Amino acid sequence: MYEKELKAIKKANLYREREIFSDDLIDLASNDYLGFGEDKELFKSAYEKVLTYNSHSPKASQLVNGYHLLHKEFEEYLCKVNGFKKGIVVGSGFLANLSLIEALPRKKDLLVLDEFYHASGILASKLVDAKVVLFRHNDPWHLKEILSTHSFNRAIVCVEGIYSMDGDILNREIFDVCEDKNVLLIVDEAHSAGVLGDNLLGVFDDYNITPKDNHIKMGTLGKAYGSYGAYILANFEIIEFLQNRAKAIIYATAPSIFDISFAFCAMKKIEKDLESIKRKKEKISSVVKDIFGVKMDGLILKLDAKSSHNALLLKEFAKKRGFLIGAIRPPTVKKSILRIIPRICTDVLVLEKFFSELKNENKHQ
Repeated sequence: MYEKELKAIKKANLYREREIFSDDLIDLASNDYLGFGEDKELFKSAYEKVLTYNSHSPKASQLVNGYHLLHKEFEEYLCKVNGFKKGIVVGSGFLANLSLIEALPRKKDLLVLDEFYHASGILASKLVDAKVVLFRHNDPWHLKEILSTHSFNRAIVCVEGIYSMDGDILNREIFDVCEDKNVLLIVDEAHSAGVLGDNLLGVFDDYNITPKDNHIKMGTLGKAYGSYGAYILANFEIIEFLQNRAKAIIYATAPSIFDISFAFCAMKKIEKDLESIKRKKEKISSVVKDIFGVKMDGLILKLDAKSSHNALLLKEFAKKRGFLIGAIRPPTVKKSILRIIPRICTDVLVLEKFFSELKNENKHQ
């Protein structure tokens, strides 16, 4: 039924498939930035925490009776450490973006997204009645121009703390533009929470920005925190509106109790091991800078590939040397890249040797 389409995908070296990779490979492809996805002590702590409650299952939507005491405790903790007034947990980062972008923009509003915003947000923008505009990636001047030349009831701007493919950090001036224009700012902290800032809480923390009523922070639990799920932090009014209008919250089963427990334990571990994690990250960043001349804001290393074919060849080159890296191809990105995650649990000397080999191989292809 889709034979021709699949042949075309394969011919363009864009075919994707699921694969179970060997545990012997050193993982430099996942978003498990801190290695918590392999931490058995964390798993045990999360399990024991769940056992203290009568129920270990959400069983229903949060708006029926799926809202668990652990959900509430985690939301309160997130608000406390991040400086927000109210929070709500969501099933995934994809659902969190869908909730925010499908629900908040109303008729006569303006929705403005960074052109590199996550696919979940771009998809959700197709569902709204508001006018939708993309602004040039990380460009506060273009954003300001759009906000100055469009009329709107409300404007909502969507950006990321660290962009998932390029690994670059949100331009600080975008906060200032949104403040000056008095518009809502959604910051997707999926790839910045847990790896950026003095307290590793993300871009608000890194820029020392105190959250205001026009700020919304969305973060995921499936990256640095080694779990699954997401959260939205904002003022009371916005969270109340979401729980009354966001379809991906109202009509979805509440997030997994165990996953919330694991993320809760992971964040406590980061608090405890904060300085050690930051030192390890600094060493890895130094190695990347020395070999590739690239400054990493978080833990995403992007290397350009000559073509989709070359990206796949370099991925195989890495596998033969015991490493798993990401070969990211269109339509996820405009031009094929290698996306490498030098997780802080990886031995720095091992990384240094491999990166030198990879750099030479990439040069000679």
